[in-house]
Amino acid sequence: MRIAVAGATGNIGALTVAALERDGHDVVRISRSLGTDLSTGDGLDDALAGVEVVVDATNGPSTDRAETVAYFSTATGNLLAAEKRAGVRHHVLLSITAIARVEGNAHYAGKREQERLVAAGPVPWSIVPATQFHDFAAMVASWTEQDGVATIAPLLVQPIAPADVADILAEIAAGAPQGRHVDVAGPEPHDLVDMARRTNEARGRTVKLVPTWTALFGTAMAGNVLLPGDDARIAPTTFDEWLAGQR
Repeated sequence: MRIAVAGATGNIGALTVAALERDGHDVVRISRSLGTDLSTGDGLDDALAGVEVVVDATNGPSTDRAETVAYFSTATGNLLAAEKRAGVRHHVLLSITAIARVEGNAHYAGKREQERLVAAGPVPWSIVPATQFHDFAAMVASWTEQDGVATIAPLLVQPIAPADVADILAEIAAGAPQGRHVDVAGPEPHDLVDMARRTNEARGRTVKLVPTWTALFGTAMAGNVLLPGDDARIAPTTFDEWLAGQR
């Protein structure tokens, strides 16, 4: 099957490309660095020629609400329009668990707009909401790190291995459109501060972590808000297993 991956050079996109190619699919990589720009639509028609399925694993700006919503609106609109012209029969969107329950987060607002456009769009679809990735905690801490000190929100999450997300996206892309998929998550809940500490330790880095609620990750995300639904699909890789590969 000829499958395109938007965001093919990103973390999940690259792993999804590898999973699809492992399963024998013909994969088209879509990325601005490879000459296809979702923000303008440049190169999309050529990239989608003969493509049956598109997996959207793109990311966008995350701090300014208006900018983030505008980015996802334009990029998703351009992609869906090009898919319709090309006769694509299945659009698979990677989204985030619990975005409908959280206000005030710019990235979540953008993803809600992206979901809305896909669900109302011209191409049959599957939306796959995933919990935070195993590498999320250390990444968040790195955003604020200065002189060996970083602030990080004390979120309760049920993280999932990036490679497990890619495997699930590849599986869904090869099948029929499903509409909204159940949440996908890792096997067990973790505290984001502890995850960041352990990840930095495994990578040989010493960073003092200061638990702090921020504008991006506020108290609206406290408690069980970010945890998956009771019917979630649980991926196999634990945080400990993923962490062992970081050493």
